[in-house]
Amino acid sequence: MASKEGFLTNEQRETLKIASQNVEILSSSPKSPTSFLSEHHVKAPAGGKAPTAGIAVRHVRRSHSGKFVRVKKEGGGGKGTWGKLLDADSESPIDRNDPNYDSGEEPYQLVGSTITDPLDEYKKAVVSIIEEYFSTGDVALAASDLKELGSSEYHSYFIKRLVSIALDRHDKEKEMASVLLSSLYADVISPIQIRDGFFILLESADDLAVDILDAVDILALFLARAVVDDILPPAFLTRAKKALPESSKGVQVIQTAEKSYLSAPHHAELVERRWGGSTHITVEEMKKKISGLLREYVENGDTFEACRCIRELGVSFFHHEVVKRALILAMDIRTSEPLIMKLLKEAAEEGLISSSQMVKGFSRLAETLDDLALDIPSANTLFESLVPKAISEGWLDASFLKSSGEDGGVRAEDEKVKQYKKEIVAIIHEYFLSDDIPELIRSLEDLGVPEYNPLFLKKLITLAMDRKNREKEMASVLLSALHIEIFSTEDIVNGFVLLLESAEDTELDILDASNELALFLARAVIDDVLAPLNLEEIGSKLRPDCSGSETVRMAQSLISARHAGERILRCWGGGTGWAVEDAKDKIAKLLEEYESGGVVSEACQCIRDLGMPFFNHEVVKKALVMAMEKKNDRMLHLLQECFNEGLITINQMTKGFTRIKDGLDDLALDIPNAREKFSFYVEHAQEKGWLLPSFGSSAADGSH
Repeated sequence: MASKEGFLTNEQRETLKIASQNVEILSSSPKSPTSFLSEHHVKAPAGGKAPTAGIAVRHVRRSHSGKFVRVKKEGGGGKGTWGKLLDADSESPIDRNDPNYDSGEEPYQLVGSTITDPLDEYKKAVVSIIEEYFSTGDVALAASDLKELGSSEYHSYFIKRLVSIALDRHDKEKEMASVLLSSLYADVISPIQIRDGFFILLESADDLAVDILDAVDILALFLARAVVDDILPPAFLTRAKKALPESSKGVQVIQTAEKSYLSAPHHAELVERRWGGSTHITVEEMKKKISGLLREYVENGDTFEACRCIRELGVSFFHHEVVKRALILAMDIRTSEPLIMKLLKEAAEEGLISSSQMVKGFSRLAETLDDLALDIPSANTLFESLVPKAISEGWLDASFLKSSGEDGGVRAEDEKVKQYKKEIVAIIHEYFLSDDIPELIRSLEDLGVPEYNPLFLKKLITLAMDRKNREKEMASVLLSALHIEIFSTEDIVNGFVLLLESAEDTELDILDASNELALFLARAVIDDVLAPLNLEEIGSKLRPDCSGSETVRMAQSLISARHAGERILRCWGGGTGWAVEDAKDKIAKLLEEYESGGVVSEACQCIRDLGMPFFNHEVVKKALVMAMEKKNDRMLHLLQECFNEGLITINQMTKGFTRIKDGLDDLALDIPNAREKFSFYVEHAQEKGWLLPSFGSSAADGSH
């Protein structure tokens, strides 16, 4: 009679069951651009799939360790696998002299190869094309570069990238983006790809609106401009609206385009001129145009024609340049003074040149009088005679006298302040190039005028606002570092007050200055540079009805929004703007890895890769605490190497030791000999020159 147990024992049956359950066949491939687009209801040509790396899929299995290994067809063999289904005994040793030896049974690791996504490569390449185009304005070169890039199936992503970058730039770049799209239409980018690109933009409107407050309105204008330029059919709006969720920002964009732009009388002309018309000229070219029209006016004396030319320039925020150049011309050609004064008076009376632009033009000329006197020796005297005339005729605000000096004379700015401003501009430009925070801090300390710290903050943010997101992010990161190192909260508050007091003037040159200042304020709160109450303090120092007060309210609104912290932290790309807890976690992990047997050079590189030199005092603090806990002074070797390389400055080292000293009472609860160990570390640090001399006496008080 057959045994009830059959051919397999219970143990073998259990092994068979477990092995069967854990057979895992891997068959995955990267998501292709085609499948991505199909999820978004947009048709696009299929992109190539990246080739699968490694070996045949059906002979690959994941081991318990997570590694991929080759296994035999029957299910046995290979390091980290379950073995054959009926194996119950331990593995037999491999004998290469055995006649049945199979090299496939040798343990090995699969060597992976990098899989490149052609869409990712394309996206990176087009960014450089777009940036170069915004710098040069060369449409033909951009078209040629895009053709040479190939991958025409991805051109819809070019449209999305172009408009996304332009969203965060000035009107000049927005106009340039629309001009480029019209130029590429049909010749380089097909009509279908234009439609697909705009649809992808509409789908991403919710995300874009997080970082750009007026994204809906700007996207609506891009959409309307595309319809006006005949690169998008009006029917596209109806079809796109049906394909998008009703609650999405994309639908709002379409509705805004239809109601605010495309349904207005003479909407085509309105839309085409919204960003300054079809010209995309540089500042230098604009200055030449201004000089040309003024000289032509002096020759023919036609005030009406001159005003029309100024209006057609379409740069109301740059009219201060018209005022400045007109006054210089009046001083250079004495016979032209009556005509110039007549033109400026008429331009002011009809509201062509605003009062603030007029004052700004006079102020800019006053600042350059010393240089101008080299070419026009009597420049100072002539300017002082022009100011009272302009005020008496009513087209220059009398407030100009208060800013320029009493008795109508132009009071020279304090030489010390003027020299300081000149030096900090050079320091800030150097920082934007080098990203070297410790060097900037050393340069500021060398100037030795901490009472001017608010002026530095004002100049830093003003310069950053006129640059790219990278520099804006760097400015916010620098503020955090300066607050930790050398700036008091009062310095930061006073600096923002100075900025906001001049916000209306700043908006004349930087159209979205109010939004950007609000983001800088909100970011300062998120970075713990300012407390929320400081915003109220700043607001109380401003006029209730001024632009600066509105900016403060906007910042408070940004902070109170849901998930505000993460959004504001990433408002400019967040290159180094981690949350503090995230940074602390990374520091702890790299120190643990070094303590468990890592190489000092690798640990230094990891600290460098953090990209937060202003936060290196946390590295010092955590390294000392870890040394106390592990009773291992190996961390001192790491700190010495960091100090030798200049990776951790003496200021950061001193701050790290100070933070340990301040927390010794709490530390002693977990580490009984914390005080004794800290005294030893202080002596070692002073011997090696890590600490500032001022640390000595305070350290003695805290460690005994």
